[in-house]
Amino acid sequence: MKPSETVLEIDLKALEHNYRYLASKVDDNVKKLAVIKAFAYGSDSVALAKKLESLGVDYFAVAYTQEGIDLRNGGITQPILVLHPQSTHFQEIIDQCLTPSIYSEFVLNHFIASAEANQQKNYPIHLKLNTGLNRLGFDPKEVPMIVEKLKQTSSIKVDGIFSHFAASEDVKEKEFTHHQMDTFKKVSDQLIENLGYRPLRHLCNTSGILNYPEAHLDMVRTGIGLYGYGNSKEVDQQLIPIGTLKTIISQIHNIKKGESVGYNRMFNASKDTKTATLPLGHADGINRIYGKQNTNVSIHGNLAPIIGNVCMDMIMVDITGIDCEEGDEVILFGKDKSAEVFAHNAGTISYELITSISQRVKRKIIP
Repeated sequence: MKPSETVLEIDLKALEHNYRYLASKVDDNVKKLAVIKAFAYGSDSVALAKKLESLGVDYFAVAYTQEGIDLRNGGITQPILVLHPQSTHFQEIIDQCLTPSIYSEFVLNHFIASAEANQQKNYPIHLKLNTGLNRLGFDPKEVPMIVEKLKQTSSIKVDGIFSHFAASEDVKEKEFTHHQMDTFKKVSDQLIENLGYRPLRHLCNTSGILNYPEAHLDMVRTGIGLYGYGNSKEVDQQLIPIGTLKTIISQIHNIKKGESVGYNRMFNASKDTKTATLPLGHADGINRIYGKQNTNVSIHGNLAPIIGNVCMDMIMVDITGIDCEEGDEVILFGKDKSAEVFAHNAGTISYELITSISQRVKRKIIP
């Protein structure tokens, strides 16, 4: 059946395939955390979380507090780690039984105050260590401070200790990745010795799961791999993209040699050209970088380059020589036409493309 509008189809069977593939790479006793921030990388966070919960995922992670609240409101009961919480949301975190990542002295002080004000006992937190990514996390030299503050309160308890690889997908950065592993082990061992108990330790992202089995520890985290992309062509062959972005041809134009198409006349026909206008644009996440023939769409298996400037609500493609008509299906990316290829052709990455798909694009869940 032809689509009648722009739609992002989300295949839950593909999600299951990807999860089982990644889970097969770790021991049974290693817990699995699914990263479903940014609307589950541009798809549907609640629908995916429900499916993953049914598959046995132990933990979820989101970036911001509201994302965790949305999951709770959607019926998700597993632990949810908030990776980048802000102190203004600590009351909501406690009310919704979310687990905050504590990454600085400022955040630690404010969360202890919130937990104590709410008369909490052993409220679970995860400590984020900075081992070289230099984005968020405690410096290893801050361990004595962390330990001292934890000893002064019974309101919180460390449920996990974690860090984040900077380049686990890059074979040229193995030495740096091993340095991060060594730093994490040393600092987390120091924390555990002072705590007197052993929290969960987790370090691996998707590429870490695949490339550094010695770093699987107590739990692994996977984000992009769940959605069908593995940061390498070899791994991509083992995964299935869960999202297919489809639209239709709104109108066909016959452009004569010398005529132009779109804003600023950015495309000028060097010969008689046939074009199709599609009902999506940069307001839908197909940004201006994809215009000017930087990438293409698929119509009946034929590639049609995006021409001229991408508009807010429309793009134009060159369909010269393609047998098609108004109302026909157009695929921007999916199982047979990877978002990684679509993005790479325009000089970006699949992460940016799939997480940019606007919420005004209809989501269709394929069970």
